[in-house]
Amino acid sequence: MKVVILAGGMGTRISEESHLRPKPMIEIGGHPILWHIMKIYSACGFNDFVICCGYRGYMIKEYFANYYLHRSDITFDFSNQNSIKIHSNVAEPWKVTLADTGQSTQTGGRIRRIRKYVEGQPFLMTYGDGVADMDINTLIDHHKQSGMAATLTAIQPTGRYGVLDLDEDKNCVIGFREKAQEDATWINAGFMVLEPDVIDYIDGDLTYFEREPLTRLSANGKLGVYRHYGYWQCMDTQRDKGALERLWNDGNAPWKIWTD
Repeated sequence: MKVVILAGGMGTRISEESHLRPKPMIEIGGHPILWHIMKIYSACGFNDFVICCGYRGYMIKEYFANYYLHRSDITFDFSNQNSIKIHSNVAEPWKVTLADTGQSTQTGGRIRRIRKYVEGQPFLMTYGDGVADMDINTLIDHHKQSGMAATLTAIQPTGRYGVLDLDEDKNCVIGFREKAQEDATWINAGFMVLEPDVIDYIDGDLTYFEREPLTRLSANGKLGVYRHYGYWQCMDTQRDKGALERLWNDGNAPWKIWTD
């Protein structure tokens, strides 16, 4: 099953870095967050990727074009006819298709544009800015058993701010606590399984997948949900990036489900 990753947006809410490179190429621990996402899928046995490029997509292409060199120890011997000796390398079992899906194309339009690469088969899809300790195979099993045309992963994000317990009668604070996940609503976390006919719900380049297509699927009773109770984090702001960076540098990244 192929993995489609949306990596073409401009990432305006993290413009401190995205004005220089695509949001999926912003690094966590020296690796683009796109790499982290691909490692999650690869750890679950999925290694055939279709990356939907757009804004500064050439940077994603150059990253993978030079991936082998970036991950290897190499000696360049210019005194011996410019010979190259590779001492060690870290190979990935990946097949990566980089598709130019347009500068201003929206999420649904990007999916529609890569129809030919998924070849009429069910496929996995996620966004290029979120990581999780996902068991992709359990997600797929859930989707197959549901009989739905599409299944999205839902999570309950923890609040960024502590909660005040108030005594309304005395008009005073009686305690502090962290906002619990069960206090939050469910949100779309990506990590979807889509049947090929879902693409027919997308009208064109300007279609947001999260709006009309998912709304129509829901109205038709064809949109399933997989509840994920583990870790999930979207890198939406510089603050989010800093939090992910600290977890990675401390060796406590929950989304690192692979072994080095």
